[in-house]
Amino acid sequence: MGKIFKSLRDVVMAGLLFLLPIYVVIILLGKAWAPLSKAGKKIAALAGLDSVLGVAGSTILTLILLVATWLICGLLVRFSFVSALSKAAERWLSKNIPGYDTYRALAEDKLKPSVKVLPYAAALIRQQEFWQPAYIIEQDANGNSVVFLPDTPETTKGHVLLAKPDQVRAVPSVTANQMEASLKKLGRGLLSEYCICD
Repeated sequence: MGKIFKSLRDVVMAGLLFLLPIYVVIILLGKAWAPLSKAGKKIAALAGLDSVLGVAGSTILTLILLVATWLICGLLVRFSFVSALSKAAERWLSKNIPGYDTYRALAEDKLKPSVKVLPYAAALIRQQEFWQPAYIIEQDANGNSVVFLPDTPETTKGHVLLAKPDQVRAVPSVTANQMEASLKKLGRGLLSEYCICD
């Protein structure tokens, strides 16, 4: 029973994430609830459901229609053609709506709380008199490094630098995931939890 529930939950989440760009467009147009609400009212009237446990029957049926839509789209997204349409809509929204990628990433984090282990080493890179948190992406035999300096709090964005050995200090006591979590909190915890400057 647990496997069936997990499988059903995964399909519903896939449908929700597939529909996320569509929902953003609908919200921007101010019509997210109206079409389903009208259908819910009609179905409630036909079924004679005025209220269920004090909640209007149309509201309950609207929610059922919404979850059913997620389930259907979760099944549809498994087809490559539908998935390609979704990705095209994602690219359009990312290009035309500022901050869309951030909100999508936040929604994915909340809906799919699985932790992705970052395959980088946490580090500090010297910039003039200061040290900036970074990730070591790769190093050569001479100790030169490719480092990624993440933005805060949006750690998936940033820029890449090439650094000499004396400009980079690895921080083996902190994982990349721990550093990312602190950077999402604007650096809180780098000193108090991880003593990164010691």
